[in-house]
Amino acid sequence: MKTKPSGRWRPGQSGNPAGRRPGSGSVQQLRHGIEEFIPEIIKTLTEKAKSGDIGAARLLLERVIPPLKPAEASRAHQIEGDDLTTQARSIVALAASGEVSVPHAAQFITALGALTKLIEVDELERRLQRLERSLEARLEAST
Repeated sequence: MKTKPSGRWRPGQSGNPAGRRPGSGSVQQLRHGIEEFIPEIIKTLTEKAKSGDIGAARLLLERVIPPLKPAEASRAHQIEGDDLTTQARSIVALAASGEVSVPHAAQFITALGALTKLIEVDELERRLQRLERSLEARLEAST
């Protein structure tokens, strides 16, 4: 097992008490180096985007405008069917007709899947309780 030579650093004491100077990192230096060119870079990107450069347009738009999320008016939709499969088909039909956005339809179907799991757990719990009661009744009857 190696031990540290005594006298160099002590536990809890920095080996560089002065620390690194703020702004001395390479990212800070890079930012400082291009700072004066930023207006020109933006102007060039804008010109390229206006002339049809999709990459330049995407870069500008991604940095300036937040991504759009599907907006949907909150209104009730009639989901048809008594069973979960029919209800999922109804949701797909609403998305296909444009009444509900595809992301919202996917969220509805995911919620139906979670509901299905909860129903299964509830049903298994009820069946287990019935079996336990039945077993207890048989044990009492046999004693």
